[in-house]
Amino acid sequence: MTLPLELAQRLQAIVESPSYRLAQEDVELLGEKDLRPLRLQLELLKPERVLAEQGVGSTIVVFGSARVTDLETARTRLDALQETGAAPASSASRRELALARRRVDQARYYEQARRFAQLVSCRFQQDERCDFVVVTGGGPGIMEAANRGAFEVGARSIGFNVSLPHEQVPNPYISPELAFRCHYFALRKMHFLLHARGLVAFPGGYGTLDELFEVLTLIQTRKMAPIPVVLVGRDFWRRAIDFDYLVDEGYIAEEDVNLFTLVDEAEEIMAALEHFHAGQMPDQITP
Repeated sequence: MTLPLELAQRLQAIVESPSYRLAQEDVELLGEKDLRPLRLQLELLKPERVLAEQGVGSTIVVFGSARVTDLETARTRLDALQETGAAPASSASRRELALARRRVDQARYYEQARRFAQLVSCRFQQDERCDFVVVTGGGPGIMEAANRGAFEVGARSIGFNVSLPHEQVPNPYISPELAFRCHYFALRKMHFLLHARGLVAFPGGYGTLDELFEVLTLIQTRKMAPIPVVLVGRDFWRRAIDFDYLVDEGYIAEEDVNLFTLVDEAEEIMAALEHFHAGQMPDQITP
């Protein structure tokens, strides 16, 4: 039956109306303010379903600065700045050159994160086992280094990227089937810890410090079971945070400084994890 033109146009308008969309296909509806609880639930459920489907039993979280690069990149940047002239004209130029020199020195953290991911991934992703899977924030810097280390030994790793005003592109070393994007920082933090058997924190800024102290607070207040917390870079952490001062002033208890371990090398990170798990690595731990 052919409808008259007027009714055919009316039917087309009905079919194309936002109200006629299936609710689960209505992106505008899902974006409404009063549907935030539903979006939170979806953001919690989706990664959990995927991790279960992929057989991921447990994870090791790696935090650290997005600004640290590998040694080759850092040296290339420094060489380019030095070629512009031996005596920078402005204080800003001098600051940029000094920071480039620091980045060359900081590249050792990139290499240690990469090395650690290689070690832990080789050890726990064999014979179809999928434990102690490296999980990062999915971005550049230390996050890239950890995902890269797993990738280089043929292992899988996880990335929880986050939507930012200036879009952050995920690094290419994350396993595609384990790459996630979050809108809510709170849900992202929750996913970091849901399967965590350890946390490794490299030097970083506000984001790294925020994530680290949230974990320490959760352990201190017994809101989560203790996990090994390993801070990489003794000199950095001792200068960045004076934990002894916090103890002396009574802001934390003396035993609170035992919630973490300071190390410098990837092999020391592995040793700290083994010590915490009382020799049960790698075979006896049940995820």
